[in-house]
Amino acid sequence: MSAGVNPAFIQPYLPLLAAIAIGLLIGIQRGWAQRSFGTGRRVAGFRTFGLIGLIGGIGGLAPDMMAAALAIGVAAVLTAGYVRSADQDHLSATTTLAGILTFSASYCATRFSPVFGLAIGGATFVMLSARHSMHAVLKGMDEQEIESVSRFLLVALVILPLLPDRAIGPYEAWNPRSIWLVVVFVMGLSFAGYALSRRLGQDRSILLVALTGAIVSSTAVTAEYARRLREEPAIRGPLAAGIAIASIVMFVRVQLLALALIPRALPTLAITMAPATIVSVLFALFAFRQHRGESAKVSISNPLGFTPALILAGMVVVLSLVARWALHHFGEQGMAVVLTLTGISDVDAAVITMSGLPAHMLNDQIAGLSLGGAVLANTFAKAVMTVVIGWGHGGIRASVPLFAALLTAAASILAWAMFL
Repeated sequence: MSAGVNPAFIQPYLPLLAAIAIGLLIGIQRGWAQRSFGTGRRVAGFRTFGLIGLIGGIGGLAPDMMAAALAIGVAAVLTAGYVRSADQDHLSATTTLAGILTFSASYCATRFSPVFGLAIGGATFVMLSARHSMHAVLKGMDEQEIESVSRFLLVALVILPLLPDRAIGPYEAWNPRSIWLVVVFVMGLSFAGYALSRRLGQDRSILLVALTGAIVSSTAVTAEYARRLREEPAIRGPLAAGIAIASIVMFVRVQLLALALIPRALPTLAITMAPATIVSVLFALFAFRQHRGESAKVSISNPLGFTPALILAGMVVVLSLVARWALHHFGEQGMAVVLTLTGISDVDAAVITMSGLPAHMLNDQIAGLSLGGAVLANTFAKAVMTVVIGWGHGGIRASVPLFAALLTAAASILAWAMFL
């Protein structure tokens, strides 16, 4: 008979072990961050944080009065250490606050759940370890970006909770909180692309600008590169590759939005879009061979203003009503036509509108094909834009990847629809 450790014996001690682990984890980070400090000059080190974790764990197991006394004692010790470090010109409240968080996380590990406590401790460790990265991000931001982030927090944390979470309006087409939530999601995704473009894309390679800029607006990248086809004929190959890459990013972006907002439509959408994506990648790789590292710059506006958010929300409100009306009077086919036409100007709005429709009103395959139709319409619009803007200067050649992807996707959608 094996003499292994019985898991049932360890189970009662897991919360307290988790509390100690939290203290040691944060203690490792603070000890490393203060490794250059001399002996006795640290507010708290590796061992101290381990002890704080143990004390917090005991507090979670003890009666409330004893837990409060332990918390006051830890806070007093940390405050005294902070005052002493301030006298030695080491003015920083980080270690003191980290100690308080360590006690709190350890307390939660034994009072509520070890997983909950470890999650708090892990988040604290990550934030403490990311000091230099966070400072670098702040130094790289300008005043406009700071204001944009503050507006985003207002939109996400203040306005969103105030909106009603119920269906209202004709056909019960609108859920204000759901509509605003997906607007917040799209704004966040677009701002991530905008920030990435500013950090990496400005005055960098044509292909890198296309890749980062298309996360914000593939239409803006396509229009800018089509314009440059006329003005810079020597780099038409890389510009054509950039247009193809912007299209690829749009395909991927739509599928990510579908995954987040309407996952039941993703399998059909992904399968029907796969051939078009492959064709676009092949054309981009072919044109990439002509790339010689020319620089590029695309003017992309900050997507976190109130105006873009209100426009997107307004489009979703109108389209939600039209889609419900079409679904009610003309069935799934009528709704699919509405979403396809929507894609000409904004694929995001089509995805958001689709996500607001009840699942029982729309077949999963039809939902995926409808989003595919919106992508087709958007691709067609960009292909025509490329031809018109770059007419006589390589516009037709640069539009070939878009038309090829369009035809491939159309064939894929038709083939899939025949089997429904």
